[in-house]
Amino acid sequence: MAAAFEALDDFLDDWLELPVKGKDGQQRVYRIPSPPAEDGIRVEKITTMAARLMAGGTAPDTGHLDDDEEIDLYRLTLGDAMYERLVAEVPWSRFKLVALTAMYWITADRETAHAYWTAGGDPSLLAPNRAARRQQSRGSSASDGASTTKRPDSTSGTKAGSRRRGAKGAARR
Repeated sequence: MAAAFEALDDFLDDWLELPVKGKDGQQRVYRIPSPPAEDGIRVEKITTMAARLMAGGTAPDTGHLDDDEEIDLYRLTLGDAMYERLVAEVPWSRFKLVALTAMYWITADRETAHAYWTAGGDPSLLAPNRAARRQQSRGSSASDGASTTKRPDSTSGTKAGSRRRGAKGAARR
């Protein structure tokens, strides 16, 4: 028999809550609703197009996404009411971080959005540095515990059955 699926409400959140300090210095939690399916599809199309352009070496702002469409993207990700509220209550840098975090939530998942949020929108903080990538690829550090590899019994270079040398200066046979 096939496994039964849980109800979506048991594990899927239809909103994203982000704490943001407003222009008045007060921190508020803004609850970003999941967009209607049609808006989510539009967000996906816009971000996919931008990613393809960047992969091809073309900046996404070369006439493919004008100011109205960029503003529309923010409105699509935030919803009309939250868009208007955030525009009125928070400075641009925080508005943009909220909108792009919501975009990552819509196009990827909550974990990706969280990583973007905690990096403050700085892409260099999203990708681990070279040392961290190397460490992850190994799976553990060299000092993470005892090695299970057996050490060689001797490293003196002597062979069984070879003559033993006497003390320094002693006569040889």
